[in-house]
Amino acid sequence: MPNFLIYGAIGYTGSLIAHEAVRRGYRPILAGRNAEALGALARKLELEQRVFPLDDPAAVNAGLRGVSAVLHCAGPFAHTSRSMADGCLRARVHYLDITGEVDVFEALAARDSEAKKAGIMLLPGVGFDVVPSDCLAAHLKRRLPSASRLVLGFLSLSRPSRGTATTIVENLHRGGLVRRDGVLTNVPAAWKTREIDFGTGPVKAMTIPWGDLSTAYHSTGIPNIEVYMAAPLGTRLAARASRYLGWVLGSSFVQGRLKRRIRAGPPGPTDEERARGKTFLWGEATDDAGQRVVSRLRGPEG
Repeated sequence: MPNFLIYGAIGYTGSLIAHEAVRRGYRPILAGRNAEALGALARKLELEQRVFPLDDPAAVNAGLRGVSAVLHCAGPFAHTSRSMADGCLRARVHYLDITGEVDVFEALAARDSEAKKAGIMLLPGVGFDVVPSDCLAAHLKRRLPSASRLVLGFLSLSRPSRGTATTIVENLHRGGLVRRDGVLTNVPAAWKTREIDFGTGPVKAMTIPWGDLSTAYHSTGIPNIEVYMAAPLGTRLAARASRYLGWVLGSSFVQGRLKRRIRAGPPGPTDEERARGKTFLWGEATDDAGQRVVSRLRGPEG
């Protein structure tokens, strides 16, 4: 198989991917900025390593030499995706990442002509967000081709990784997001609440600014999209309170405190938690004539 590179290989998800790649017989190149930690993982898996930062274009060029594809796992991707995508465009290397950030999806979609000119693929969101939910959206569109409104929701019986938690913290002050008439539109945090039956009985869920607001529109063409996450009462109340505390949540002091707490905690679910964890997805498509279809999808821990 041609060489592919995992950047951010020492992160929680990057390390899981590296181990799984080796288990399947692949020999990826491991890359990142921390030479010591990267070297330990590379020695353990008997893989090649490359240490380079993303803020040095020359170093990125050298790091991508001889590589056919990059799986970018170093988030938050709002800070890192552009530099890596720039490098991939220069080197004509396919780019994939595991983001769930709407802004990153939109930014990379806007570079479509650049990617075509370079003859490469820019494919963000090849992880939990948005692969299963995008499959569900496409399935609903096939069931109801006339759909004008799409609602997606998920219930995760697990906890987020350190990287995902950091991304959530960085966006606490930004409020909510939906797509209206094809346009991404800001709304208050936890703008709507509804009951959703994911297959185990109805639970309360709230709107969130999830990546499918970008990708489902590109995949289905449906102009009105909302995404919901099942959440307990405390989480819903905290989300609503953030409407009035945005300036505080976005301050460097609060951001620093929250991120230090995340770094002090575990990197993500344990092996046992991942093994027993489950993810439930639900989707509803409706059209202007009042037709409605609903589908559900069940998957492993996200």
